Amino acid sequence: MSLLVRNPGIGDGYTALTRVGDDVGFDFGILRLCAGETIRGDGSLERAWVLLDGEARFEFDGRRETGARRSLFDQAPVVLHAPAGAKPHIHAERDCEFAVVAAENPRAFPIRLFDAESLLETEQRDRGLWDDTARRVVRTVFDFRNRPDASLVLGEVVNLPGRWSSYPPHHHAQPEIYHYRFTHPDGYGHGESGEQVFRVRHGDTLKILGGDHSQVAAPGYGMYYLWIVRHLAGNPYRGFEFAREHRWLREPGARIWRPEEA
Repeated sequence: MSLLVRNPGIGDGYTALTRVGDDVGFDFGILRLCAGETIRGDGSLERAWVLLDGEARFEFDGRRETGARRSLFDQAPVVLHAPAGAKPHIHAERDCEFAVVAAENPRAFPIRLFDAESLLETEQRDRGLWDDTARRVVRTVFDFRNRPDASLVLGEVVNLPGRWSSYPPHHHAQPEIYHYRFTHPDGYGHGESGEQVFRVRHGDTLKILGGDHSQVAAPGYGMYYLWIVRHLAGNPYRGFEFAREHRWLREPGARIWRPEEA
């Protein structure tokens, strides 16, 4: 079983990358719409559409809202999140690319469009620690705090070139995926999933099914990843635990070696 789903070469329409019945337990794929195209949600599953690029009109509950995005790295996400049973219309005002995630969930909750003003939080995480070698931008769109009836947790990380994220290594019981994009098509980084380390490239998807995980981007290449966690029955995702052997790094006054000439 491979934990790394290589970029299959994404064309127009929907490209499936994971399925509800496989090891992560939810659908994930990339949807590309040409300007003027419209799709309608089928209402079969809880579903989130994450706008990666383009401009779209969203019609739901008698409302019309628009969202646009040109840069994953410099702009906040636009995400439509709908429960099973909802059948929103999404119209491409110009060519659009979406990441689409869906999971089984019988619970009801309001359909909602998230944007820069309504994200749960945006953080400059670990700024000033370890000579800024793990500073990154973390955008949490929704989790158990603001969508308690959802079966999914969704957010983004902007990983600065040559730096680490998801650090120190941490773990949680719930399955997760990371979907990667880079500031340059030849960009790459390394992603951990348990004891395995993978070289990740533009458009790849990494499954994290347990064990500690961290990420690092090659110098010169900004790395973005969309992260999605699925709650487990009776064990919803409420956060993670750092690897025991690395927890000291976060203690106040931790003594970190630096070369003498620095």
